Amino acid sequence: MLDRLLLGCGLIVGPLFTVAYLVEGATRADYRSLRHPVSSLAIGDRGWTQTTNFFVGGLLCLAFAVGLWRAGPSHWGALLVGVWAIGLLCAGFFRTDPVSGFPPGTPDLPQPNTRQGVLHDLFSLAGFVALAAACFVFAWSGTRGWAIYSVASGVLFAATMVLASAAFAQKESLVDLGGLIQRVSVTIGWAWLAVLAVRTPAG
Repeated sequence: MLDRLLLGCGLIVGPLFTVAYLVEGATRADYRSLRHPVSSLAIGDRGWTQTTNFFVGGLLCLAFAVGLWRAGPSHWGALLVGVWAIGLLCAGFFRTDPVSGFPPGTPDLPQPNTRQGVLHDLFSLAGFVALAAACFVFAWSGTRGWAIYSVASGVLFAATMVLASAAFAQKESLVDLGGLIQRVSVTIGWAWLAVLAVRTPAG
């Protein structure tokens, strides 16, 4: 029963996290979901909503990682999902710097970056790399179809994150679509985690 509850956290965390940032992004003045990163929602008077979203998402993913460790086919994969969870928690603890002109009146790139912003980016990067790696590690613990889906998810997740990072670094051809690309990327990651939760048998 406990294992099923822990694994169930991996199924619900993605939809909860996604609905929270979509609602907040749609109601935040001057915020453009196509251009601005999800993390920017943690800035300002209502920033506590996205900060809470990071914490809740991180805790649910951490519980999921424990469930994978107890019941799943790969301890290395479970550890990588745990790193992803820690990345989410740290993203909530260390607030991002303004980027791409949000909030209004701030530069497209911070000059210089704050210590909080640097730590936010470093922990987020570690989480992104860990989740991509988890896709490849778990790929070899099931059917051929699962392996293909996992490898494809890992490649697409990593590739879209690279493109989103380039957009937030103000690459001219991508900057206005940075938020959209990032949302595609995290959706790929959340979807893979949900499928992993469903197909992992409880111990």
